[in-house]
Amino acid sequence: MNRDNPLVLGIESSCDETGVGIVRGTQLLANTVSSSMDEHVRFGGVIPEIASRAHLDAFVPTLRQALAEAGVTLADLDAIAVTSGPGLSGALMVGVSAAKALALATGKPLYAVNHLVAHVGVGVLDAAFPEGLPPNLGALLVSGGHTEILRVNSLASDVELLGCTIDDAAGEAYDKVARILGLGYPGGPAIDRIAADGNPQAIRFPRGLTQPKYLGTAEQPGPHRYDFSFSGLKTAVARCVEQYEADGVQPPVADIAASFQEAVVDVITSKAVLACREHGITSLLLGGGVAANSRLRTLTNQRCAAAGITLTVPPLSLCTDNGAMVAALGAQIVMGGGEPTGLGFATDSSLPVTSVYA
Repeated sequence: MNRDNPLVLGIESSCDETGVGIVRGTQLLANTVSSSMDEHVRFGGVIPEIASRAHLDAFVPTLRQALAEAGVTLADLDAIAVTSGPGLSGALMVGVSAAKALALATGKPLYAVNHLVAHVGVGVLDAAFPEGLPPNLGALLVSGGHTEILRVNSLASDVELLGCTIDDAAGEAYDKVARILGLGYPGGPAIDRIAADGNPQAIRFPRGLTQPKYLGTAEQPGPHRYDFSFSGLKTAVARCVEQYEADGVQPPVADIAASFQEAVVDVITSKAVLACREHGITSLLLGGGVAANSRLRTLTNQRCAAAGITLTVPPLSLCTDNGAMVAALGAQIVMGGGEPTGLGFATDSSLPVTSVYA
């Protein structure tokens, strides 16, 4: 197996995107995604059974398209990587079963990798770090089900959790608030669009876990110094809308959306920078589906620049779930000397971010 510049195929099926990506070392060759999102819109969220069936239908065409786009065959591969968790159990099983079948049929080594770490790993593609990953590296992961601050000691083997959400993740809060405002599903893009026409200072929504009793000090950290909570913010938005309606006034949707988004992004970026400063992190990777949010990208860039932190943000096409991120992390593990997982592993819907691969 070529460990210096491996050709790796990545398979992603943790939610409603069937993704197949191919990388050679840190060079992106193909990133093909088939989404079943339109099938879930009328339900206001992802239905696991529908997602699983969609993966079954989409996998082979998506695989063929990725191989054609990259101009390679299965025989050319050095390794196969697949998301084994976290995610929806049934959806994960489809991707893992497909990966095991491919590995068995081709004799290629198989790596079971962590979906969350893969969101971070995608940041290394296409010469983002031409001299390798920098020292003192951290990651801010903001997705539909996770909001986490990480210290990346080794992308291939050692990721440390510094802070996380204790209830709703940012993406979940966006979906719930979008429903309250009548903006439909998925909520993130809808709120981001309409917020552009609103005043982010119109309403002062609460910033969860930012009170002194939760933050503490650098010398005596509070119980949730780097953690997040967005459930109270969601409730505050609901009460705000109810008050407007009780007064017989049409809620100012754009202002509410902009003010909500500002509250979310303010807390995420301020806590991320705080964690970086206090843990000696000088380079930060931003990853996850919510990393596509325009306000999050802007404010994270501004606050990192002011703090002397080098920020790396993946292209928009690589922020949402995709196979390229799985292939990218798989390649890092191969280049780091990691041994293949083999065929005996199972999916883990609640796999912690500290488990980089099985």
